[in-house]
Amino acid sequence: MPLATPFLARAHAEAQPPASSRSEPSRPASPAPWSTPGEPGAAAPRFTTAAGPQDPGPSAQGLTGRPGKPATPAGAAEGPRAPGGSGVPSYRAPAPWAPSHAPTRPTTFPGGRSTDASGLPAEEGQAGGGGYGAPGAPAYVGDGPPTYEAEPTGLPVADPDALGELVADTVLDGARYGSSTLRAVSARGDSARYRGEPRRDALLTARFGSGDEALVLVAMATGARATAGAHRAAADACAWIGRAVGRSHLRLAQDIRAARRGDLKSGLHRLTDRSLGKLRARAAELGLEPDEYTASLRCLLLPADPECRTRVFFGVGAGGLFRLRGGEWQDIEPRVARTAGEPVVGFGSPPAETPDGDRLTMDLGIPTPPSPYEPAPAGATGGAGAGGPGRDPAREPFRFRASVARPGDTLLLCSGGLAEPLRGEPELARHLTRRWAGGGPPGLTAFLADTQVRVKGYADDRTAAAVWEA
Repeated sequence: MPLATPFLARAHAEAQPPASSRSEPSRPASPAPWSTPGEPGAAAPRFTTAAGPQDPGPSAQGLTGRPGKPATPAGAAEGPRAPGGSGVPSYRAPAPWAPSHAPTRPTTFPGGRSTDASGLPAEEGQAGGGGYGAPGAPAYVGDGPPTYEAEPTGLPVADPDALGELVADTVLDGARYGSSTLRAVSARGDSARYRGEPRRDALLTARFGSGDEALVLVAMATGARATAGAHRAAADACAWIGRAVGRSHLRLAQDIRAARRGDLKSGLHRLTDRSLGKLRARAAELGLEPDEYTASLRCLLLPADPECRTRVFFGVGAGGLFRLRGGEWQDIEPRVARTAGEPVVGFGSPPAETPDGDRLTMDLGIPTPPSPYEPAPAGATGGAGAGGPGRDPAREPFRFRASVARPGDTLLLCSGGLAEPLRGEPELARHLTRRWAGGGPPGLTAFLADTQVRVKGYADDRTAAAVWEA
């Protein structure tokens, strides 16, 4: 057809490139912004910092496993431009696992503070040659590491019908009332952890009342060594003294605020004897000897009234009462006078009978005063000095101390497991002085770490309650 030829010729002419373009080599198309830098025909992008261009990084062979593909580290050559002539180089951030070229100085501590091989500041050297456990607390002090491992090894055997009697390895508590801050902990000793035995120490912290009339009780007890129910006896002792104090807390708080020391001592003595008497009755129910179901008991009373700084300690048995004042530890455990030698006029008691067996007293038919234990032990019907099978076993003396705290004081009440190493290893006392003097009360975890610093030769349970005065 005559019209088809001009149309096809014009279309063919538009499809042909100019002569100048046909003589030039072809130029590769610009890659898309999302293309991977380093492909053939594309150069890696470059970015600069205040210090100038960075050095090229390592080959991508170590990252992708494909040789011949350069990586895209900081400082590579400028890459291709995005389509449209925007002038923005296409750049893909390096992979998170790519090696970093930033300075390797740790940022845990400010620059210039050196660290040792363990990562701790060099100036915080190991106290007494002990290795570090928690940050800032040595794992042990003294001549060398303890025999047992530092962490629990075995769990106590459990009775499926008495799971409520299981005792946790560690208990931790704390509070703040009035001008005092309390921290308390009870932890199983290294020996019990290794042997899979339950913790013989028990801890009770309780608040009775509210407002300024409230009274805080801290009670700790230690069951007899090498007895099956030692942990139950300790728990019973804490529960019974807690119940007795709770029922009398209003009167006790009034006596503390009024500084009626005599009334406090006699009243708390009576409550303690009654609580320990229940242990003896419980032992009889279980068919045990009294010394097989008994416990030492040590307590601290803290009034919540911020205007009252009187702190009252009372109890029976071994342990320690210490006070940190002015950067020095003071052993303020009440000393109990013990009589020795022959009795003298006005002091001591005469023997119940002469060496020949003659009684020195007459039976006037006066009934025996009620035993301080409630209920009274079976057979306790003889006179105070009567012997025989019904005689009460020897009891630990009652201890009592009421003291007035000063701002900055730290009062520490503890069981024998902590009191003995404190008295026997001076480095432990120095460590606690560094930790507690002038720095305010620690947190719960820090307090746990401080009280768990070990000393070789001391592997018993540790129970402690510390009070910081504001």
